[in-house]
Amino acid sequence: MSVNITFLVITGVLLAAGFYLVLERTLTRVLLGIMLLGNGVNLLILTTGGRRGVAPLFDSNRDPNEYSDPLPQALILTAIVITFAVTAFLLAMIYRSWALTSADIVADDTEDIKVSQSTAYDEEEDSPVAEDTTEFVDEEGRPIREGEE
Repeated sequence: MSVNITFLVITGVLLAAGFYLVLERTLTRVLLGIMLLGNGVNLLILTTGGRRGVAPLFDSNRDPNEYSDPLPQALILTAIVITFAVTAFLLAMIYRSWALTSADIVADDTEDIKVSQSTAYDEEEDSPVAEDTTEFVDEEGRPIREGEE
């Protein structure tokens, strides 16, 4: 089995452009990126699906090695349905965003910015303990440390 390098290059270009568009701030570009990713994945599954063969319909006179594998076809069909559902959902989000704000840009969340700029140090939880509060003491009332008996 030889792999067609043209399909792999086209797949790489579709996936790279899709990832680039998904990382944009506008929902329309995210939608286009999702669509490119879906098409790139479909082409990748088609390319790696194996050699071409006859339709996988049973014929007692045909050698089983002549059939094409139906699994990649089923995976591509499933990927098409999932991509269509995600596209419909994103179109609804774009429409709702346009109706509310007259823009499809995803704005920065002020609470996320506050959380990212705050320090992780909490004075109450992270301050050193002034006294040893262990419950394990020897006969004289001294705390038992690790490695001591």
